[in-house]
Amino acid sequence: MTQMSSIVTTLGGGSGIDMGALASDLATAQFQLRAERLAAKSETLEKQISTASSLKNSLSLLASALGDRVRAGDLAVTPHVANPSVATASSPAGTAGSGTYSLEVLALASAQTLASSAFVDSTTAVGAGSLTIRFGAASGSGFTEDATHEAVTIAIASGSTLDDVARAINGAQAGVSAYVAHTDQGAQLVLKGASGAQNGFVVEASETAGEEGLAALAWNPSAGGDPARLLSTSADARFKLDGLVMSSASNSTGTIAPGLALTLTGTNAGAPTQIGFSTPTGTIAEAMQDLVSALNEVIGDLNQATNPLGGGPLVSDPGARALKRSLSALGSQVIMPNAPEGTPRTLSDLGLAIERDGTFRLDTARLQATLQRDPAGAAAMFTAGLYGVYASFDKIARAAASTGDPGSLTGSIARYEQQSKQITEDTTKIAEQQERLRASLVVRFAKADVKIGASKSTLSFLQAQIDAWNAKKD
Repeated sequence: MTQMSSIVTTLGGGSGIDMGALASDLATAQFQLRAERLAAKSETLEKQISTASSLKNSLSLLASALGDRVRAGDLAVTPHVANPSVATASSPAGTAGSGTYSLEVLALASAQTLASSAFVDSTTAVGAGSLTIRFGAASGSGFTEDATHEAVTIAIASGSTLDDVARAINGAQAGVSAYVAHTDQGAQLVLKGASGAQNGFVVEASETAGEEGLAALAWNPSAGGDPARLLSTSADARFKLDGLVMSSASNSTGTIAPGLALTLTGTNAGAPTQIGFSTPTGTIAEAMQDLVSALNEVIGDLNQATNPLGGGPLVSDPGARALKRSLSALGSQVIMPNAPEGTPRTLSDLGLAIERDGTFRLDTARLQATLQRDPAGAAAMFTAGLYGVYASFDKIARAAASTGDPGSLTGSIARYEQQSKQITEDTTKIAEQQERLRASLVVRFAKADVKIGASKSTLSFLQAQIDAWNAKKD
């Protein structure tokens, strides 16, 4: 048993008082008020952190859901091709198109396919050395190298078979794939390039002395290569958009007009088809009602959090005040600054109305009037670009989540978390100070208890003597 344990065990032995409990109670009382204040402050900070985080997340979810609907959902402006066998259309991320186009696909992009002469089987040794693949425009009669496309040299190890050569080419990832085909003539190495006129290729062989054979895999039409080995040539896709001739190395054209990209799937030379854009006019009313409902959930939580009479945890929070200001300005804020005068430019044009208590309602009469007057202008407000409905809410959500702005909700959360960390440290210090005081009191009370015990022994002795004297007198 330690010395301190002995002290605690013997406390009260002389006085009859539980000195250990007394020391603990006195130490607790000394720091109780400070500890309670810190605990109350910690609870308040937890509520502030939780409430601010919930508001920030609600804004982020609202903006994200709206963005999904605008980009790929029922609010997306999507292109469509009247003849779906010719092409499929899409809008690159962050872009939107409008109007109509004519499309005439003259030729699809193709890739070069080259076959070797036939071997007995795929395990036959074909020599050693290296194969060099050069890229450019190739045909059965000639080859023009593309100087911007670097040639690739592939080492072929000693004793390699046709299968080994195919694996070596694929492993080089040179833009040409290879496989061994088992045909009626025997095993043949088949090489396939990427589509596009400049992705044709020729093959040159460098043989190791004593292990010749790779020359049988080489092919160059300009050097007498057998044209029969060229199974297909590489070519660009060619098409007309509104009568303008365009080309693409692949059948995926990339952006060819604002908000328009194509994947070509067939040809329709001489029979142009039409490309148009659908508009979300039919779903705008539903989307605005959903938006008003989501906004009211946010503003309801915000009003409750900042209510001074209800003890809202964010009554004086700068981030909450900034969010209130942003939401209150939504109705009159111009969200389409580049739109022509007379076209829908504000959320109030889409029926968003703000009540006195800061909540929102949908003015269906004004929304319907806007949709009837300018349906295209209303649809244009639902875009994933720099302006519009989504951009406005995304801006508010980003401002609330800004880590560099101390006046944002995220700035408030960071401040509360720092204060909470300090309270945790202060609470730990108080606990340590309380324990030191308790231990000190235990030692002091132990000494006092010994003295009290000694005094009680002296008093007991004196009482016994007095009792003895009184007995003799009797």
